[in-house]
Amino acid sequence: MDRWNRQPDEARAGEARGELSARSARALWWGSAGLVLAVLGTSVLVAGTEHGRRLPVAVALVLVQACALRWQTRAPVLVLAVNALTGLAVWALLPAVSLTGALLAAQVTLCVLSATRPRRVSVRALAAMCVPAPLAFHAGGSAGLAVYLLTVLLAWTAGQWRGAQQARRRAETRRAVVEERARIAREVHDVVAHTLSVMVVQAAAADDVFAQRPEQARQALRAIESGARSALGELRLLLRAFRPEAEGEAEAEPGGGDSESDRQPGPSLARLDELADRVRATGMTVRVHREGAAEGLPAGVDLAAYRIVQEALTNTLRHADGADEVRVRVAVGGECVEVTVVDNGRTRPSGPASPGAGRGLVGMRERARLVGGSLRAGPLPGGGFEVAARLPVERAS
Repeated sequence: MDRWNRQPDEARAGEARGELSARSARALWWGSAGLVLAVLGTSVLVAGTEHGRRLPVAVALVLVQACALRWQTRAPVLVLAVNALTGLAVWALLPAVSLTGALLAAQVTLCVLSATRPRRVSVRALAAMCVPAPLAFHAGGSAGLAVYLLTVLLAWTAGQWRGAQQARRRAETRRAVVEERARIAREVHDVVAHTLSVMVVQAAAADDVFAQRPEQARQALRAIESGARSALGELRLLLRAFRPEAEGEAEAEPGGGDSESDRQPGPSLARLDELADRVRATGMTVRVHREGAAEGLPAGVDLAAYRIVQEALTNTLRHADGADEVRVRVAVGGECVEVTVVDNGRTRPSGPASPGAGRGLVGMRERARLVGGSLRAGPLPGGGFEVAARLPVERAS
């Protein structure tokens, strides 16, 4: 199960706390350190030609700043203090370097701090960065003061904008989880209500024939027992859906939304061909491959598998550039159901996601998590996008 789901869950948990993944933090370090070395390092080398003894010390301080940026996402307050002090030291050693340039690393850290920490902390950091402003006025007059204050304010503002963007994304994800769980709850409610209605009918029939045809009454009682066990399993799924856990995403059905018909018991792997036909009507080629028999699956697993295929096909229609074919594979085994949906579309270049884009992935993960399964999704090396889910049968029954 780790191979399937640990990494995506950890990444979503980190994002929910407003933290960066290890890869993003490393990329931020390389980018910011490269900027500091290119801009400040070059200025120090140029300005230090006339101060031979001071140059090695100034270069060492610049390297300290670049190295300190490695921890700016974990301890931005401490890194800001280190970069501010070393920046002031560089400026004191080489006055030809502007104060704004000497404190470049501190400004980068201020931006990161503003994006990842509460506003009260970032405002204090902004005020602290304004303390050296008189030195900028002393060295460069009004123009030097204006440039310094402007760059500090821009760094803080950029961080605030980035933080607000991340907060909106997290709120959208939380809202998607709530919507998907409400939809799951309605579906499970309908499945349980249908099962209980059948049990009532069977109980009445058993009572009518109990004396005359005891064997028929026993069959009805065995059916009631089986239905009760199934209903208890579905109720456990319902309770698990509202357990406070991971974040998730949701999309509507291809060609429709969450209508009254979606709430009726019925969507299952047995109706997979109907779903494929609706997608084929849009001009998309859909190839369905089945392995094993889907009869007898727990209703929650059957419904989750169907909805995962449904959401994956929806994402293909809406977000897969140039896709004209999608392959669906459903393999039912004794221990789990494996669902794979692969399209041949082009992977979009990274950039700002459109509103609602990607919410389907969270909805599918929530569906898989609800029945104790896992899901992975992502672009394929040779092109196209793959969604693969593994849903254990025994944990939902």
